[in-house]
This record gives sequence, structure tokens and C-alpha cells, in this order.
Amino acid sequence: MSQEKVNRYKEEKANRKAIMKKQKRMKIFRNVATVVVVVGVLSWVGYLGYSTYVDSQPVKKAEVDYTSIAEYLTGLAK
Repeated sequence: MSQEKVNRYKEEKANRKAIMKKQKRMKIFRNVATVVVVVGVLSWVGYLGYSTYVDSQPVKKAEVDYTSIAEYLTGLAK
């Protein structure tokens, strides 16, 4: 049992740089993924709030009186 521990320690010591590099890379990946997810969620919440705000605003309607155009066109047809 003791020899197994010694061999495992030697193997870990030999690969320590590679192991540390891999751990550092995974930590950076997790941080980037977390930032991407948080930005996505905040963007979605912001868009949802803005669309709700815009939908709650009263709609402006414009009425057009076409009587003068209709009279002009009937005058041309005569």
C-alpha cells in the first residue's frame, strides 16, 4: 500500500505542470461560461421588460380625411 502511494505521488509530481495547466484552463472556461450565461439572462430580462413597457404605452392613431381627394378624383372623372 505504501509503495502505491509513493508511485502515485511520483506520477502526480511528474505531471504536476500539465495538471495545473488543465485545472487553470477549466477554471477559465467555467468563468467564461458563467459570464456568458449571466449576460444572456440579463439581456433576456432587459428585453422582456422593455417590450412589456412598450406594449403598455397607448397607441397613437391618426385619422385621415379622404373627402377632398375623393372630390378631386370625381372632378377628374367628369
